[in-house]
Amino acid sequence: MELGLEQKPAPFVDRRGTAATPWGDGAERRQFSNAYDSSRQEVNEMALAIDQYKLRHRRRFITFEELYDVIAGLGYHK
Repeated sequence: MELGLEQKPAPFVDRRGTAATPWGDGAERRQFSNAYDSSRQEVNEMALAIDQYKLRHRRRFITFEELYDVIAGLGYHK
């Protein structure tokens, strides 16, 4: 017994090419994007260094060792 109900597939919408993003003008969203307005210059510098490391090495998340390398690269030492 057939009910005669036929569902049409929804049309494919490619959203990758659109410039409208929830975070602004099409710029890439980064994990520390809101840390640049800190009142402490050291925090802003470290956040920027981490973002640059992520971009350079194409990493979304970094390990503690990589974080240590970024901090050591800024000149901090124990």
